[in-house]
Amino acid sequence: MSDTMASLRRKIDSAGDLQSVVRTMKAVAASSIGQYEKSVSALADYYRTVELGLGVCFRQSGMAPWIAENKRQAVSGAIGAVVFGSDQGLVGQFNDVVADYAVKSLAALPSNSVVWAVGERVHARLSDAGLQLMGLFSVPNSVKAIIPLIGQILVESETRRSRGDVTELHLFYNRPTSGAVYTPIGQRLLPLDENWRRKLNELPWPTKNLPEIMGGSTAALRALIREYLFVSLFRACAESLASENASRLAAMQRADKNIDELLEDLNGTFHRLRQSGIDEELFDVISGFEALSATEYL
Repeated sequence: MSDTMASLRRKIDSAGDLQSVVRTMKAVAASSIGQYEKSVSALADYYRTVELGLGVCFRQSGMAPWIAENKRQAVSGAIGAVVFGSDQGLVGQFNDVVADYAVKSLAALPSNSVVWAVGERVHARLSDAGLQLMGLFSVPNSVKAIIPLIGQILVESETRRSRGDVTELHLFYNRPTSGAVYTPIGQRLLPLDENWRRKLNELPWPTKNLPEIMGGSTAALRALIREYLFVSLFRACAESLASENASRLAAMQRADKNIDELLEDLNGTFHRLRQSGIDEELFDVISGFEALSATEYL
């Protein structure tokens, strides 16, 4: 009996320690979600400003070398893709969802694909799917760490594009929707979409003071496109991180609930065994007392 109770006590202590870790991870995930969501919200105004500037440049310069070429023109290079995933586990199906979506989307495109993976776990899943992987980037652990990552991605992708190895650039990431729910998103960054350009052409300027491009429309257009690429990649990374932490938070909430139920069962079993031991000891005392009493009457 004592060995069984000692074993249960060790299990209860271990479950309690695990629950402390789980609750700490819940708090960290909840805190992380907030900072990434705030960064995406703060980025919205700047993204709007970049769009307005691009609209002005497109209206004044017309077609630019960045715009998608005629569909009849043959594509000589491969299609580049950046897939955002996670380095750490305990995120449910987070990496599987975005990896499967990227594989299916790239398979539907006419050219071969090369992929840069952000996160070791999504890198492994893309490798298992047979995609050609060009590089692996570590997942940022804060909002400030996103900027150096985006710089690395832009340098790597631009180097490939300048050599003609890559003619298109696509993004794949998970975007948070509500609660712990997220959905995979695919976006083509380059070449710029003609329909998107036309929509920017139609954007009205928010004030009566019409803008004027200084220093040439081509230079301004190139500068704004660089900002558009940076903002798009930054937003994708931040939304992916928010989705990752939301998924981890949901997983930790389920784990916390399961540990609560386990502790309830273990404590119930422990108290029943303890009460059973006490009852047995009382029965032994009563039996001994009755035996002594019967001896005295003989």
